[in-house]
Amino acid sequence: QLQLVESGGGLVQPGGSLRLSCAGSGFTLAYYAVGWFRQAPGKGREGVSVISSSGGLTNYTASAKGRFTLSRVNAKDTVTMFLDMTNLKPDDTAVYYCHTNYLFRDYWGQGTQVTVSS
Repeated sequence: QLQLVESGGGLVQPGGSLRLSCAGSGFTLAYYAVGWFRQAPGKGREGVSVISSSGGLTNYTASAKGRFTLSRVNAKDTVTMFLDMTNLKPDDTAVYYCHTNYLFRDYWGQGTQVTVSS
């Protein structure tokens, strides 16, 4: 059974930093791209960042470029993904979900809340 488990959310002041983690297990996730989505109150879910299976390629939504950095560590049967977020803004407030697509099916973690507020 594939599992994605996020951690690291919390309350931070504007301009602060947070590191989100996503631990993936259950199949050979090392061969697949993984990424982060977020959903703010009253809004739809949007893509934040994605990283290739090797970690060599990353892509970011425009609002995250220059502030967020996505990385991953591949092990035999597990993957750990890190989203380092700096210079956080109130508009970054959302539930953050890690995601992968395996055999044309989407898998999501349970989400972790990030709140940016003074």
